[in-house]
Amino acid sequence: MRRGLIPVSESQVKNEIALKGIGVSPGIAVYTCRLFAPQTEKAVRRSISEEEVPFEIARFEEALIATHEQIRHIQKEVADVLGDEHASIFDAHILVVDDRTFIEEVIRSIKNDLINVEPILQTVSNRYADMLSKMEDSYLSERAADIRDVTKRILANLAGETIDQMKQVKEPCLVVAHDLAPSDTASIDRNLVKAFATDLGSSTSHTAIMAKALEVPAVVGLHNITAVVSPGDQVLLDGGKGLVFVNPTRERLEEYRKRAEEQQQIRTELESLRDKAPETLDGYLVPITANIELLEELEGVDARGAKGIGLFRTEFMFLGAHRLPSEDEQAAAYTRAAKSQYPSPVVIRTLDLGADKMPVGFENPDELNPFLGDRAIRLCLARPELFKTQLRAILRASVYDNVRIMYPMVCCVREVQDANTLLRQCMMELSEEGVPFNKDIQIGTMIEVPSAALIADIIAPHVSFFSLGTNDLIQYTMAVDRGNENVAHLYNPTHMAIIRLIDHVVKVSHKNGLWTCVCGQMAATAPYVPLLIGLGVDELSVSPSQAPLIKDVIRKLHYSSAVELAQTALNSHSAEHVEQLCIDLIRRIAPEVLELSE
Repeated sequence: MRRGLIPVSESQVKNEIALKGIGVSPGIAVYTCRLFAPQTEKAVRRSISEEEVPFEIARFEEALIATHEQIRHIQKEVADVLGDEHASIFDAHILVVDDRTFIEEVIRSIKNDLINVEPILQTVSNRYADMLSKMEDSYLSERAADIRDVTKRILANLAGETIDQMKQVKEPCLVVAHDLAPSDTASIDRNLVKAFATDLGSSTSHTAIMAKALEVPAVVGLHNITAVVSPGDQVLLDGGKGLVFVNPTRERLEEYRKRAEEQQQIRTELESLRDKAPETLDGYLVPITANIELLEELEGVDARGAKGIGLFRTEFMFLGAHRLPSEDEQAAAYTRAAKSQYPSPVVIRTLDLGADKMPVGFENPDELNPFLGDRAIRLCLARPELFKTQLRAILRASVYDNVRIMYPMVCCVREVQDANTLLRQCMMELSEEGVPFNKDIQIGTMIEVPSAALIADIIAPHVSFFSLGTNDLIQYTMAVDRGNENVAHLYNPTHMAIIRLIDHVVKVSHKNGLWTCVCGQMAATAPYVPLLIGLGVDELSVSPSQAPLIKDVIRKLHYSSAVELAQTALNSHSAEHVEQLCIDLIRRIAPEVLELSE
């Protein structure tokens, strides 16, 4: 049951087990567990004669064709329900099943080893998947799941079996699994699968993305839930806080029943704010814009009360596609975004790609640390034809004069100057071709590298605005990987260094007649909103779903209180003290949002 009442069971036979994972799709659910066992049977090895080799290869190729057709069918189903952007997740699966290097290695082993295809396929697949899974970067390591998912499907086709476990669900349940492949989540019937929990997974996995898109409550990264749960157990899941309770007590069920009622009431109240201004009690306006990745999210921007797009992440158009999107395709996408939000602003961030996430057709550079390597604006400047194609597409969309351009991961003024030089070249080309565009388009930079924050005064003459990407700014400033549980405690948004950097950038921007937005997680975290407003941030950009909550905070806040909080924070020597001040203020003015905030 999601966002509603939770039934209290008549009796509790087993002891409650509490687990903490990663909440990737919010909502409260309590249902009987449906346990999906991993299909890890080792393929039977069988010797074949040389005369049987052509038959074995034919079996393999027929299974590949069947697998290809099945994936295309799943992709179409997802496209029909969620749109092409979510369906593009399965492009990676198609690439695996069509990979000639992979296929030829299997065929070569059949010929050389004279054994059946199944154990060879498992061996080759496991080698590729194991290699990827050991990569430190989460994006690459999660591609191992794509290989395993496709291999599982090929093996099932070789055996004439089906692997679509979701199709076997006939009554409402909460699915528990070691892991769920994208094809599993794509097959979910939301009327039957009310939530799911997995041992593996992260907030960036395809499974997490699909769960959010389907609005199915989900918790991943639980490590051992499949070892402690049994089929038929009652499971309570809190997708917002990443908590799972196996065989919850009557007291726990009653607690969550009340919480579900409270959450639903709060959401209903927040929905009423849609058309109201994000204005403090003493009349200070703080525009709320949206962060989006997919065109399908456009509809939810206005529906949730945001006005415009503060961050359009464009790299998702490039990842998972068979080829790079053309200028026309990009221009159509950007124009659609601009038209849908007009006259509210649409800030289009140029490609933020790197060795950790590269599109088809790019050579992956061998980098020990891709997050400090050839990525984002560096990669684009090193590939001017790629960059100019995107700049031309954005300029074409700027015929709607609400479009802005933003460069990611700038670390020095030379990068901004070089990017602007290419932009001017594109403007000249379009003028000569008679293509209309906005000659006065606003240009901005992400401030997510400490060096850029510290030289904001040098960058300012070359841009119209700054956008603080606080997620990376905190990581790069504190030298902390927030995904590493050993050092995650050092990832602290209220650290003095972070507050002072934000304060410096805002003051520089205002001195130079610029405006500053925050598009990182700080903007979507309720306790930090008054702090950012008090520091003088001009705009907050958040995911569409968070817009009502942030608007509620703003409308219950006095701007004078925010300024007082910021001044206290700037003079403090303790991050913990500032954190507590932020929480205390929210508890006084809008305690209800703490129940829903991420």
